Amino acid sequence: MPERMVGKQAPRFEMDAVLPNKEFGKVSLEENMKNDKWTVLFFYPMDFTFVCPTEITALSDRYEEFDDLDAVVIGASTDTIHTHLAWIKTDRKENGLGDLNYPLAADTNHVVARDYGVLIEEEGIALRGLFIISPEGELMYSVVNHNNIGRDVDETLRVLQALQTGGLCPANWKPGQATLNV
Repeated sequence: MPERMVGKQAPRFEMDAVLPNKEFGKVSLEENMKNDKWTVLFFYPMDFTFVCPTEITALSDRYEEFDDLDAVVIGASTDTIHTHLAWIKTDRKENGLGDLNYPLAADTNHVVARDYGVLIEEEGIALRGLFIISPEGELMYSVVNHNNIGRDVDETLRVLQALQTGGLCPANWKPGQATLNV
């Protein structure tokens, strides 16, 4: 039986990544925590696929909204940084990503995907997992989709804002609405 992760300290990670300036670097949860940032970590199956670029570019196009909420977005797959860079250098019209506003990390040893419970062991790829981690390192939100279903940026932003209220948010809560008074 899988162990519950939400409400506990998130697994720490450091991965090689292609940064928004197209240089190679590192991303880590510890660095985001040190900078008092929320972390939106999402996994996708593979580079040069069909659903993945739709959600990767959708998140990039809305990156300023995450930044305004003191959140760092990190995309990750089990592909290499070299494959990530080739995909970023491919124009969106050709099923590429073009410029991105956040890093794409390479979990080539599969440790981080395994730690977050999204690794399909027999295929060596990740499911579509999305995790929101507080600046204190607590895993606050976790959702895992089948690989044929892309994620919704509006919902990710809504959940992040709900978590940041620190209050009780009822069903269908929207940013700007009151939280429950109990």
